Formats: sequence, structure tokens, C-alpha cells
Amino acid sequence: MTDPTPRLAATAAIVVTGAILTVLDATIVSVAIDTLARDLAAPLPAIQWVITGYALALTAVIPLTGWAADRFGGKSVWTASLALFILGSLLCALAWSAPSLIAFRVVQGLGGGMVVPVGMTLVAQAAGPHRMGRAMGLIGVPMMLGPMLGPVLGGLLVSAAAWQWIFLVNVPVGLLALLLSWRLLDNTPGRRAEHLDVPGLLLLSPALTAIVYAVSTSAFTLRTETAALAGTILLALFARHALRARHPLLDLRHLADRTFSSAAAIQILIGAVLQGSMLLLPLYYQVVHHASALATGLLLLPQGAGAAVALTVTGRLADRGLGRPTILTGLPLLAAGLLAYTVPSAGYALVTAALLITGLGAGCLMAPAMSMAYRHIDRAAIPRATALPNITQRVGGALGTALYAVVLEHNLSTTTPATAFAHTFWWPLALTALATLPAALLPRTTPQTTPAPRKEPVR
Repeated sequence: MTDPTPRLAATAAIVVTGAILTVLDATIVSVAIDTLARDLAAPLPAIQWVITGYALALTAVIPLTGWAADRFGGKSVWTASLALFILGSLLCALAWSAPSLIAFRVVQGLGGGMVVPVGMTLVAQAAGPHRMGRAMGLIGVPMMLGPMLGPVLGGLLVSAAAWQWIFLVNVPVGLLALLLSWRLLDNTPGRRAEHLDVPGLLLLSPALTAIVYAVSTSAFTLRTETAALAGTILLALFARHALRARHPLLDLRHLADRTFSSAAAIQILIGAVLQGSMLLLPLYYQVVHHASALATGLLLLPQGAGAAVALTVTGRLADRGLGRPTILTGLPLLAAGLLAYTVPSAGYALVTAALLITGLGAGCLMAPAMSMAYRHIDRAAIPRATALPNITQRVGGALGTALYAVVLEHNLSTTTPATAFAHTFWWPLALTALATLPAALLPRTTPQTTPAPRKEPVR
């Protein structure tokens, strides 16, 4: 029997390389908005769709990943998705107007949306139940570092070269990952008899797209309220359909497992805390401390460093059955770091130390939660199971971002900037505290045996 460790290491390295590109591109454009508006002669509201269009495309395609991996095999879907992302990146660099750039960002997002969930499937299947924590720790690296490195890299490229390079940088790295994928990834045969749940797709993808659009605009208008209402109704209809269908697009029956549902609840809450904080933190440094875009990106690096340090340890702890205590350690660390930002007079030394602690806490959460959930899932069911945490994280992040934006806007209109941010940071702190409830429901130790295949429900 061959040692699975080199295969897992190769799979994880390839997946991380491809995944970090798609995560970077969610934030790398943020520092170039003014430049894009000027060079493409477009108003700022139109240019904002360069970010929004990418986010919507990423979200819309996630529900397809489980079926696609089952139908065509994980390696085939991974390479096709990565190739489409690379093509979209090249087209973005060649864009001649704002509409063309927005359209090409949608192409880029349609490819990038499948890269992370399918990559998680490949790594989880290569790892097996006994290495799941270590594998999820590796996958957590791009999820944690990407949003922080994006503004830094974007600021460097825009200031040293031109805005086209924020897209061109994806091409050589992506092609390298694609070449290594063809050569090193295991072929996973698809199941040709697997049929697409078309009614589920027609309900879930528009539902998620409408909800993410409504909350990402952070403005209460008739259009956004209609989108939110329509998305909620479609999501409810999908849930009803998924619980009755024999092979649903997204298997909600996994939520009947307490460990899986608790892990999903942690992910949606922490997604709201971390992704939403990526709106607050850059603005905090720019508005309160008057830092430049590049300096702001560099100031955020301690959080990434703390997360990277924690991720090297927490995955192994989860593999030893210590996922629950690791999560219950990470939540107070995350809360302690956020608490410093609720002090209006906090200086650079305090908030830098707090950001390092925040990163350490964040690094204790995602990998153990995901590994504990997947350990209870049969290997054949992993492709469809991976879509659910990706959806919960994305929706949680969008909801958190919208909530903080509304609260911050209100606070800025009534008090000083430092006090406004201090009051707003109580919200992610409260959501962190709320996450202790599902964390307490996790099993004290994680079984070390492979789960039995899940039986299909009787219709």
C-alpha cells in the first residue's frame, strides 16, 4: 500500500495555489477602483460592479460543484474551472471599457467559484478521515491570507505598473497550477448516470445570487428589498425541494447530523465576523489613522501571520480528536482581539497586537470545524457536502459585511470616526460570542473511524 502523505501534500499544494488566486481576486481590485474609474472613464457606481459582478458569479456557480464533481470527476472539473478563471483573468487585462471589464469579471468569477469547493473535495478525498484536520488546515491558508494579501498586492501592482497587472499576475501562476494539476492530481472517474437536479438549480442559484446582491449593496432600496425577498422565498422553496428529492443539488439532510450542523453554524457566524471585518479593518486604518491603501494592507499582515501560525497546529489537533477544545480556545482569542478595536483611543501598538491575536483565534476555528463535519461524511458524499460550507461562509460573509456597513454609516453620522468604529466593532464581537453556542454542541472528542455510508431516504 502506497503512503498517502506525498499524494496529499501534492494535491494540497496544487489546490492552495489555484485557490489563493480566486480569493485574492475578491479584494485585489478594491485598491484600484479609483484608477479604473479614471482610466475607463466610468462613474464609481458603475465600476463597483467590477467587484459585485465577480462576487455574484462566484456565488451563483457554487451549487453546481457537487453535481459536476460527481458527474465528471473532481480533477476534470478542477482543471476546467481553473482554465476558465485564467481565461477570464486574461480577458480582464485586455478590457477596453467598464462594461467589458465587468463582463470579463463575471467570466472570471464563474470559473473561480468552483475552484475552492472542488479543491476542498480533492483534498478531503486524498486525506481520508484520519488526516482531515491537517488537510482543512492547508485549505484554510488561502481563505485566511487571500483577503489580506489582496490589497497589498493590488496596491503594489497599481503603483508600480498598471491596473492590468492585477489580472495578468494570475496567468503565469494559474498556468503553473494547471500544468501540475494535469500531471499530479489523481483521476477521479465521474458517474455518468448522475443526473442534474434542474429544479434545485433553478431555485438555489438565483436565490443565493439575489441574497448576496441585496446585502452586498448595503442600501435599502426597492430593488434590494425585492431581491432579498425573492431570494428568501426561492431559498425556502429549495429547502422544501431538497428534503424531498432523491438526489438534490445540495443535500440538506447532512444538517440532521449534529456535528455537521454545528460546524455549519460556526462557519456562517465566523464567516460574518471575518469577512465582514475585512470591510471594517481597512476603513478603520484609513479613516481613523489616515493610512494609505498600501500601508493599510501591510498593517493587516499580523492577522494573516497569526492565522498561518495557528493553522500549522490546529489541523493536527483536530486529527487527534481535539477539534472542540481547539474551537473553544479560538473563540475567546478572536473576541479578545476584536475587543481592542472597541476602544476609541486605541493606538498602533494595541491594535497591531490585537490583530495578531485575532489571527491566532481565527486560525483555530475553520479547519477544526470543517474537519469535524467531513469526518462524519461518507467519502462518496464529500463532493456534494463541500458546497454547503462554501455557501454558508459566502452568505455569512455577505450578511456580516452588509450589517457592519449599515451600522458604521449610522454611527459616522452621529459621532466622531474613532467612536463610530469602536461602537461598530461590538457587532462582530457579539457574533463571535454567539458562535460559542454551536461550538458547545460539538462532540467532546471526534471518532477516529470511517463513517458508514449514508442510507438514501425512502420517498
